[in-house]
Amino acid sequence: MMKLTVPHGARAAAICLALAAAACGKETKSDARGASEADEHKPAAEHAAGRVIVVEAYTDANGNYFKPAEVVAKKGDIVRFTLKMGVHNVDFLPDSNPGKTGLPKASDMLQLPDQTYDFTVNLEKGRYYFQCDPHAPLGMKGHLTVED
Repeated sequence: MMKLTVPHGARAAAICLALAAAACGKETKSDARGASEADEHKPAAEHAAGRVIVVEAYTDANGNYFKPAEVVAKKGDIVRFTLKMGVHNVDFLPDSNPGKTGLPKASDMLQLPDQTYDFTVNLEKGRYYFQCDPHAPLGMKGHLTVED
């Protein structure tokens, strides 16, 4: 019978890699008031008001796209961008939303299947453009319409 051994350093590296992957996307930063960045992106269970609207991000034989690309929401709703395939982000570009204020900052790149970016809608009534930065030239764009 042959025994396979793994060097101690390789085992430690594998454990560190697994822990880093598990922590991916979980980092929060606090501001001067003590509010954390995660407060802006709480899971739906922590929000009493509003509904969760899921927008999936894909790269497949049909291209790079958001599904759906047209989203209608009200203040208090949560738009949950969920990675299905590929590597994508979500960016509400200020120059593509002229005169609009309170836009969320661009998300980090979503890299793991089913990784999410939650955005609580607190924007004024109107139509807002969003895109995946690396795939916008390939048509990965969408609109969020905020209603009263």
